[in-house]
Amino acid sequence: MAAFTSLFPSRRRQRPPHRDRRPATGLAGRDFLLLLLATLGTFANYAPMLTVVPLWTARGAAGEGGAGAATAVTMATTVAVQLCMGWLTRRFTLRRLLGAGALLLGLPTFGYVLSSGLAWVLTVSAVRGVGFGVVAVTGSALVAELVPPEQRGRAVGWYGVAVGLPQVVLLPLGVWLAAEGHFGVVFAAAGALSMGAVPLVAAMSGRSAASLRPSPTASRPPGSSRPPAPSRTSQPSASGSYRPLLRPALLLAAASVALGGLTSFLPFVLARPDLAPTALLVLFVAMIVGRWAAGVWSDRRGPGRLVLPAAAVCSPAVAVLALTAGHEATVPVALVMVALYGLADGALQNETLVLMFRRAGPHGGGAAGTAWNMAYDGGTGLGSAGVGPAAPWLGPAGAFGAVAALIALSVPGGARLRTGGRVRRAPPVDASGDMPSRSDS
Repeated sequence: MAAFTSLFPSRRRQRPPHRDRRPATGLAGRDFLLLLLATLGTFANYAPMLTVVPLWTARGAAGEGGAGAATAVTMATTVAVQLCMGWLTRRFTLRRLLGAGALLLGLPTFGYVLSSGLAWVLTVSAVRGVGFGVVAVTGSALVAELVPPEQRGRAVGWYGVAVGLPQVVLLPLGVWLAAEGHFGVVFAAAGALSMGAVPLVAAMSGRSAASLRPSPTASRPPGSSRPPAPSRTSQPSASGSYRPLLRPALLLAAASVALGGLTSFLPFVLARPDLAPTALLVLFVAMIVGRWAAGVWSDRRGPGRLVLPAAAVCSPAVAVLALTAGHEATVPVALVMVALYGLADGALQNETLVLMFRRAGPHGGGAAGTAWNMAYDGGTGLGSAGVGPAAPWLGPAGAFGAVAALIALSVPGGARLRTGGRVRRAPPVDASGDMPSRSDS
């Protein structure tokens, strides 16, 4: 019977061999898209609170000092937790940390409505600062995990768009709603948006682009020699991975000082303070465009090539802006300089992060994200806190002139940066934090 049936094979379509249906990786990958949506949710919480929380505190009779204290406490706890991220990433996966950060950022936001007293607002802001510090580092680190190196520039650019859009849209909207007295609506919406990021992070598969790539040794015959899979202890230490990140971090920090000063004191620079909201809109839109365009350029030409040109443009843009301070006839020139600085600083933000990822190596995403965020937050905070006290002594023009000089002094150090740097060779680790098995390697 078997011999007979073999003469007449069945026409039934045979099933193809089983394939491992893993999620697509790269820019169009499911995990990366979920990361972008989660980033939109968390920064939709962070952006409007920058101005709404100080307004809420001032409403509670805390005055301008109390309003400034709320922002200071938030940034202080943000930087403090970033100092601990190396320890945290060695014990928890990036996805779990991102989900916990979104929870710590969003859940306390509902508590603002309970009281506008200074002590209560500072307590809530401190917890939110912890959440934001975790979100900022792990979000950027996951970009390096979820896309291959040849797409990393564009990935960082799209991540910058997800970070910047809430600042462009929701920051002014939050101010308008707060001015109308709808503080509860703003707090509820911001809390819900950040909480909505938690299930998005949980839906991520936890695989990285590196873990899905076949190893060159995978095609060896069974009898050939093969090196054993390295253990977790073979990964570079966090302290050792920060050294090649120092120069781009210092360059980013110097340029970010101007950003902090502009976002806080732009009305004092323009001869027409009523144009300050328009100038801020121009600044943030230009930064988004700069980050996205630099990402496309980075993937085509190589990472790091725009670091020096972008930094070199930031200094004269801020210098010309300082020279036009207080002159109504030069307001159009000031707006152009704001746009030029935004484009250059956005490109610098993107290029330094991509360059840090490359210099940190396969296991250095957490270290690169930590160094980048600390440089960005530290520089922005220094600009917000330093330009104001310097203005009575130097004037707005002198204060921003000093910032332009600071950026110019940092450019020679950036001239030593190379596009590649030394890349640490190490086995891939997927986004869940597990070493790949032999079947995956």
